Amino acid sequence: MVEGGIGKTDRTEFSDCWKTTWKTPYIMRLALSAGIGGLLFGYDTGVISGALLYIREDFQEVEKKTWLQEVIVSMAVAGAIFGAAIGGWMNDRFGRKPSILVADILFFVGAIIMALAPAPWMIIVGRIFVGLGVGMASMTAPLYISEASPARIRGALVSTNGLLITGGQFLSYLINLAFTHAPGTWRWMLGVAGLPAVVQFFLMLSLPESPRWLYRRNKVEEARSILEKIYPANEVEAELTALKKSIEADEQDIGDSFIAKLKGALGNVVVRRGLYAGVTVQVAQQFSGINTVMYYSPTIVQLAGFASNKTALALSLVTSGLNAAGSIVSMAFVDRYGRRRMMIISMFGIITCLVILSVVFFQAASHAPKISQFESTHFAANGTCPSYISAPNPTSWNCMSCLKADCGFCTNGANEYSPFLWQDRIVLLFVQYSPGACLAKTADLENSCRGQHRTWFKDGCPSKFGFLAVVFLGLYIISFSPGMGTVPWIVNSEIYPLKYRGLGGGIAAVSNWVSNLIVSLTFLTLTKALGSSGTFLLFAGYCIIGLGFIYWFVPETKGLQFEEVEMMLKSGFRPSAFKSKSKISNWVSNLIVSLTFLTLTKALGSSGTFLLFAGYCIIGLGFIYWFVPETKGLQFEEVEMMLKSGFRPSAFKSKSKSENQST
Repeated sequence: MVEGGIGKTDRTEFSDCWKTTWKTPYIMRLALSAGIGGLLFGYDTGVISGALLYIREDFQEVEKKTWLQEVIVSMAVAGAIFGAAIGGWMNDRFGRKPSILVADILFFVGAIIMALAPAPWMIIVGRIFVGLGVGMASMTAPLYISEASPARIRGALVSTNGLLITGGQFLSYLINLAFTHAPGTWRWMLGVAGLPAVVQFFLMLSLPESPRWLYRRNKVEEARSILEKIYPANEVEAELTALKKSIEADEQDIGDSFIAKLKGALGNVVVRRGLYAGVTVQVAQQFSGINTVMYYSPTIVQLAGFASNKTALALSLVTSGLNAAGSIVSMAFVDRYGRRRMMIISMFGIITCLVILSVVFFQAASHAPKISQFESTHFAANGTCPSYISAPNPTSWNCMSCLKADCGFCTNGANEYSPFLWQDRIVLLFVQYSPGACLAKTADLENSCRGQHRTWFKDGCPSKFGFLAVVFLGLYIISFSPGMGTVPWIVNSEIYPLKYRGLGGGIAAVSNWVSNLIVSLTFLTLTKALGSSGTFLLFAGYCIIGLGFIYWFVPETKGLQFEEVEMMLKSGFRPSAFKSKSKISNWVSNLIVSLTFLTLTKALGSSGTFLLFAGYCIIGLGFIYWFVPETKGLQFEEVEMMLKSGFRPSAFKSKSKSENQST
């Protein structure tokens, strides 16, 4: 199964992509038209985060039930799971172009249903339709772009899909912000989503099918005419020859049914190893928590202490803008520095930011404003939070205790802020919030609180750490977007053999959406059970596991033709640090020492531990002297002959010397 194109480039840069598409604008037309599928994906991810704030205001049952909010968000993801699975089958059976057209129709229908929904259940139905379209588009768009791109700029062009995903998210926040004061706020936000689907539908009608899919269906002349528009004239024949070899190497007929094809894929070592890599990066992407940040971004900003819906949306706009900027960075560097390296660097940044966010949210919860008994009991008749009244020790309550009891916090009426005292001095750099009222969470009390020019908090508490949370949320996005944001889709568009590319991409996309569903369905529940701090720390733990899997299972595919990727997977991939047993023993020894060092210092003290290491070194010196020969200046053959005949230290080569040494 060989497939690909013309000579490999050792160093591919963003400038190469720009020069190639400038000379052949048809390539960029294909990439951007198909990439609108990414725009649909991104818009849906971002728009629901803002719309949910206003859906909660319009439907009291949504406001009161966390699980209903999670269902509204997650039903699109559930639909996307089936959409990706069906899309994988449709891609191989009917082609890439029909799959994109069907996705557009489903997305448009879903957007109209949501905009006209009279009740939450109708919104959920619309979300399922939208999800089916998004799932199909999410795996088809990068596949179509990949197969219509020269290998040397394939990564940069597939990154346009990632750029349009993040661009769609940014656009959704802009539209959310624009409709905050319009009648029917959330209906406009969700209904506008149908417009990009209509645009893509008519653009795709004028574009061809993937040349590789056409060639596989024996439509050689059609494939040739498309390749002539993509490649220079002197490269077209070589590309067709490579495609022919790909088909000939895959002549064995395994049947066209989905089950037969799935069995054939799982029985193929190249596909299996491709799936190890493809599924790993997709699952790791979702368990980094990115889509909880995008789905619930305004809610997270409110958890950080910003109560206003408009403020939350405005700050979320900043994070989505950083996400889009990161995609441009990915386009510029993914073909220069490689897929694997960018993902590993990205994961280190993500883990660092998640740990810091966990600390920030913990500090915010610890320093939440106290509850004033006077404010709580005198604000309104029978307005005090019932749990506060029945609490055995209400004086220990703060704002976070109030919100955990499903009540609302109304800031102090006389003075919202009080100076921060340290050693009897006022420190102006820090501000602490005055004790406020813990009230029952009702619309009347909320309006009453705001009517007195106070601030009402129901999702997060006012905190001097709120700004830090937004800063590190932004840094988290900057770390995620160039690496784990776009690269998993690039890897999955190029790592499977042609015969199984639709199926392999579909399986990986399903794993992405299943992981997305798990994370988005549980995020709000986790924040209630573990707190924001514990939830972000949990995601950091998942990322550490994901980093290990990426290091072990994901090869570098930068600048490789499709057949070179296939050959690499056929021979098997191992990380460079584990290619020999000696390196494995080095890592195992390293692990043992690092795991036991602190335990040893507690048991033996620092002095005893270093003395123990000195003893190990003496033993090591003996082993080196006895077992390690000198190889200086020797040819490989001479080293081999020396090891065959056996090595002994010079002082032990004769009995006389041995006796002399013992004396």
